[in-house]
Amino acid sequence: MLPRLDHVVIAVSDFERSNRFYADVLGVEVAEISLGRYSYKLAGGQQLNVHGPGSSPAPRAADPVHPGNSDLCFVWEGTAEEAVAHLLAQGVEIELGPAYRDGGDGEGTSVYFRDPDGSLIELISYH
Repeated sequence: MLPRLDHVVIAVSDFERSNRFYADVLGVEVAEISLGRYSYKLAGGQQLNVHGPGSSPAPRAADPVHPGNSDLCFVWEGTAEEAVAHLLAQGVEIELGPAYRDGGDGEGTSVYFRDPDGSLIELISYH
């Protein structure tokens, strides 16, 4: 039996700015959790645990993630064109796409943009 992903850690430089961005742009549910951190709840019981200023998680990676050095891909349930329209309506600059890519469920069409710290975010559509 293969394990499934439960959560991934990202780091941000400003909780308020990032919480607003991820809620508005990706529709996550923001929750304050222990050790001065937040989580961004996603579909399917998955989440991002968010480290940032004043948080003190332990244990953590030997070389902890830093703001702006994550590369994340999320499944977009609509079309890539709908993702572009959504991002533009939110004032988000598209870095690349739509572009054909290989993802966890096979071939899809992706759109790339960055979060406020510069981490690369990909929305992949399998439509």
